[in-house]
Amino acid sequence: MATERSTRDGSWYGDGEGVNQLRGQLFKWGCLGAMLFGIVMVFVLLAYVAIDAIRPLTADPGWHLTFFLTLVAPTSALLGYYGLRDRRSGLVGAIATALPAFCLLVGAGISLLLVDVFRPIEWFGTAVALVVAVGVVYVHRRLRTEPAAFERPIVTVGALVLAVVGVPGVVPSLSQLFRNAPIALNPATMLLYSFAVPVAILTGLAIARRRESRRDGLIAAALTVVGGVLAVIAAPAVGIDDYLLIVLSLSIAAPTAVYVEGVVRERDHLVGLALPIVAYVGTFLGAALVEAYGFAGPEAWLDWQFLTSAHSRFPQEAGIYPALVGSIMMMLVIVVSAFPVGVAAAVYLEEYAPDSGTVGRVVGLIEMNIANLAGVPSVVYGLLGLALFIRYADMNTGSVIVGGLTVGLLILPIVIISSQEAIRAVPNSMRQASYGMGATKWQTVRNVVLPESIPGILTGTILAFGRAIGETAPLLMIGAAAVVFSPPGSFAEKFSAMPRQIFAWSHEPSAEFRYGVLAAGVVTLLVVLLSMNAAAILIRNRYQRRS
Repeated sequence: MATERSTRDGSWYGDGEGVNQLRGQLFKWGCLGAMLFGIVMVFVLLAYVAIDAIRPLTADPGWHLTFFLTLVAPTSALLGYYGLRDRRSGLVGAIATALPAFCLLVGAGISLLLVDVFRPIEWFGTAVALVVAVGVVYVHRRLRTEPAAFERPIVTVGALVLAVVGVPGVVPSLSQLFRNAPIALNPATMLLYSFAVPVAILTGLAIARRRESRRDGLIAAALTVVGGVLAVIAAPAVGIDDYLLIVLSLSIAAPTAVYVEGVVRERDHLVGLALPIVAYVGTFLGAALVEAYGFAGPEAWLDWQFLTSAHSRFPQEAGIYPALVGSIMMMLVIVVSAFPVGVAAAVYLEEYAPDSGTVGRVVGLIEMNIANLAGVPSVVYGLLGLALFIRYADMNTGSVIVGGLTVGLLILPIVIISSQEAIRAVPNSMRQASYGMGATKWQTVRNVVLPESIPGILTGTILAFGRAIGETAPLLMIGAAAVVFSPPGSFAEKFSAMPRQIFAWSHEPSAEFRYGVLAAGVVTLLVVLLSMNAAAILIRNRYQRRS
């Protein structure tokens, strides 16, 4: 006679005489084995590429021994303690250790834009224009307490457009007016006003909200500004431009300080903060000892010279810097173009589009085509970009904006579909509760549906952006250069992206290009991809905690 048994997740299954559980167990362990096999193979492949890029075996034995004693052994012992005794502290330590490195990558990306795309005066002018636009929106909301439908969104969008873009050929933007105005400020002072002050405000708000004290928030904001001033003072000794050191130092110090302050304030798992101390002190101590004793490090292809140099016909002098800047600029275009359009399309299709009638049938046809477009080969989107943006719109061949818009079209169906699924997953009871409180359709979408669906939307967007940064075929079709020797100075200039540059290296006759330089480029691309995904995951998790 069959009986029922409960599993850990509360479900029930039959378990009686003649019922053989062997097939289910084999299926479960087979799936587990396939997953582990795939993970191990990916890890082996990445390790193989990383070894080619770093070449650790070319270092002196003394170099290995030094870093083993100062870094590997203490860190491994501490991780073993966390794993056996206090895993929560281990998680705190891992976050505190990874956060500065991640923030360094973000700060380095901003610094690249300041060096090759935006001048400090342009950054400053855009920041001032945004402040003016926010002020206009604030004044409108204070004066118009009962605005007409869609009045506030129109004023907000109009103020931002006039502040940043203007009307091309008719009305210059506020940003352009500020950039062209004579301003007696040096680059460091501009960055203090336009970067250090906003970071200080965000830091102060975070501390004030956590501690429920405006005084503590003001102190945190003041300390952040002081940190920017100290960066200007220390710039000559460090050998970095003062305005770049402001960006790098505050990008690392502010988020790390906010996280550490939260751990210390809660006085829980403080032992986890020992991990970043051991890791970073061990790294610097090992570097000092290696320098003192003259131990030679690895003859790595992936080094500072590779990250800051352009392509060369000599493998030892080749670098990925112009392609790295081009990829970052292309991703900015993709984020600005594909994400808002994809989410807006998903909101319309799920919340506003009718389900019946002629319009409903048209909407169903559109959704079917969107689902089909998600599986179209990427080279087809390259041909579409060639015809639409270059032949029809007469944009520059191989420019950053053409590459970003073309790859944005490629990931747009993925963003729409994932956003639709996230919006569809919001319980209908929440919408009905909002309507019962007297909210309009737009208020329900803005205050209920979107906040609840943001984590799911960002999950699909992460996957889409991960695909976008690694695409090569669309860039070939729109004429992106295989090799450029200087990064693009604007979004209308010709560029090369990291996948395009790596593809070009794979056809070089020299073995050093096809193995060493190519491996270094792949590792760089993966680091940028993982950093970008980590940032999106952090934003998604923040919204998940709020919901």
